[in-house]
Amino acid sequence: MTETTPSEDSPSTAQQAKAAPASPKAHHNGGRADSEPVAVTDAWTQRLRTQEGEPDRNLALELVRVTEAAAIASSPWVGRGDKLSADGAAVAAMRNVISTVRMDGTVVIGEGEKDEAPMLFNGEAVGDGQGPAVDVAVDPIDGTTLTAKGMPNAISVMAVSEGGSMLDPSAVFYMEKLVTGPAAADSVDLRLPVAENIRRVAKAKGTPKDMSSVTVVILDRPRHESLIEEVRAAGARIKLISDGDVAGAIAACRPGTGIDMLMGIGGTPEGIISACAIKALGGVIQGRLWPQSDEERSAAAAAGLDVDRVLNTDDLVTGDNTYFVATGITDGDLLDGVRYDGQSVLTNSLVMRSRSGTVRNVYAEHQLAKTHSYVEAAEEAARRGLV
Repeated sequence: MTETTPSEDSPSTAQQAKAAPASPKAHHNGGRADSEPVAVTDAWTQRLRTQEGEPDRNLALELVRVTEAAAIASSPWVGRGDKLSADGAAVAAMRNVISTVRMDGTVVIGEGEKDEAPMLFNGEAVGDGQGPAVDVAVDPIDGTTLTAKGMPNAISVMAVSEGGSMLDPSAVFYMEKLVTGPAAADSVDLRLPVAENIRRVAKAKGTPKDMSSVTVVILDRPRHESLIEEVRAAGARIKLISDGDVAGAIAACRPGTGIDMLMGIGGTPEGIISACAIKALGGVIQGRLWPQSDEERSAAAAAGLDVDRVLNTDDLVTGDNTYFVATGITDGDLLDGVRYDGQSVLTNSLVMRSRSGTVRNVYAEHQLAKTHSYVEAAEEAARRGLV
């Protein structure tokens, strides 16, 4: 980060100090009681201050409490073969904690419509109602089957952006996706043949003649048989995943994961959530809606959506102030899962903000006795038939 220096016309530090009132709230003195206080008025500091109508930069660390709660509440169900109970526990804990976050949020991507999902339904108001209006996308468990089977890469996910900035995904549930990291972000195009996109990613990696240097994540579904054949024919490697393409999309943009691309058809909501993270990571997601019926085609037309158009990251989420948080439930490529160590519960989370381009890897230790409230909230919600 480059710090801007005051211009020649700016008052000197000494002049600022002399002119400014000696208020402890407006000054710092470098930790020395005998130092002359210096006014914090430089341009760099001003740019860091929250702009009216925008989500607060401190919101990121508030949001991570939400995904931590969902991950901890669902962790007792890991490997127990009951994905509904795991999801119900995560939903209840997430809903309980999200109500304490300082934001005026509306769920744009949630657990379904109001008549289908008593908690975190689309259109539900969340947060404490204070602060700017924001769009909220939640996936209490991305990978419920992974959780139920104790398999890798189950995570709890949440994304937030400025009000009205997220694409409404309700018209068409699936979309064709292409995701890659910053190096090849300007080179790929979903309309190109699979082999050509792989070649361009290999070139961006500095290995233009070695397609086997590229690893592609693909959901293991019958609909991807021809895609898998094309990727193999191009000479690239493949990592098949059974669920959890949000984690796969982020892995494609993160260094050190061994993943270079995500390709294939997955959920539109997951694509929008991924876009919030990709804005902070500097990669790209391209998508094309994939209607499964005439009804979905009609719904897309009614919503003004062109199913043949290739959507980019900015089409999925407008603006440059998005937040993304994820906490691991099971161990995976991105995050460690929830672990129990004596009287402590250990969590690992990613926290991102696009405005600053900051990605934080957060390891937290929670006292086991004080995390019971998350589990109890989930159990109480189940007793009341709310999840």
